[in-house]
Amino acid sequence: MTTPVSPLGSVLAGGAPEVSISRDLVKRGLFAAPVVVLGGFIADSGSGAASAGFALALVLLNFSLAAGLIAITAPISLGLMMGAILFGYIARLGLITVAVLLVKDMAWVSIPVLGGAIIVTHLGLLFWEMKYVAASLAFPGTKPNKPYLSKSRPPDKYQAKD
Repeated sequence: MTTPVSPLGSVLAGGAPEVSISRDLVKRGLFAAPVVVLGGFIADSGSGAASAGFALALVLLNFSLAAGLIAITAPISLGLMMGAILFGYIARLGLITVAVLLVKDMAWVSIPVLGGAIIVTHLGLLFWEMKYVAASLAFPGTKPNKPYLSKSRPPDKYQAKD
């Protein structure tokens, strides 16, 4: 007689595509940093630029922590990974809240710019990354740059010839 295996006790083997996606998000965030800071400067001069830079740093840290939690817990067990994702989300929201509460009264902070930049950079980076993520189980993570994935792929050798 065999004992049933719980899917929550299973582990995920292989690479962690979320780490490569997070790394890609951070690269894009650093690439967009001058635009984000310039937008903050236009909105509220020096304090707006500083607030936008701080917001971008919070967002990039948030994405990195999320990927790190998944990459660390997935090889251990799926149940642990699900718990880490749920409670990690709540903890990361708390971290952002605490960071904003700690700096809200400082002279260099513009709260409207800080809040707007946190929201816009989160959504903007996610939408920007959607273009580069492979929605396929064959290539999880970022899309590979392979010639066989291009639109002009060679004909199948088993295809019927006319």
